[in-house]
Amino acid sequence: MNEPHPKVAEALAALVITHEIISCESEYADTAEFCREDGYPLETSANTIIVTSTRGEKVYCACLVQASVRLDVNHVVKRLLGASRVSFASADETRELTGMEIGGVTVFGLPANLPFYADVALKSQPYIIVGSGNRTSKVRMSPDQLGKIPNCSFIEDLSIT
Repeated sequence: MNEPHPKVAEALAALVITHEIISCESEYADTAEFCREDGYPLETSANTIIVTSTRGEKVYCACLVQASVRLDVNHVVKRLLGASRVSFASADETRELTGMEIGGVTVFGLPANLPFYADVALKSQPYIIVGSGNRTSKVRMSPDQLGKIPNCSFIEDLSIT
């Protein structure tokens, strides 16, 4: 079995997150391919997306939404960041900020000062699957475990269908 990124494993242990590690093939690490290959519904998988302001001082946040929906970047996230313009962080910015591989970015092990917004709709799922910091494993857990992350805020309408 493939282990999560060491920083992610440390965060899971420190936060006492009840979870299961699921192995995946690197070429199927992207959410849609993972769900198709391993038979998981898209709505039970969640994507961690790093968003940044594009004007003025750079500010970042992490957002977690179901893989079956889109993040409302232009309205909700823009308001949450208090920025006039926002965009998805580039792959390079995401790697630099998180230290994680693209396709494996997760909400565990992020910088402590990075705001983290989770879509309240995640709470309606029996379980969610998130990245593990690399492309060879995933973390499966109950969505209520997200509340153990100190800077987690559940947000209504963070996603658009």
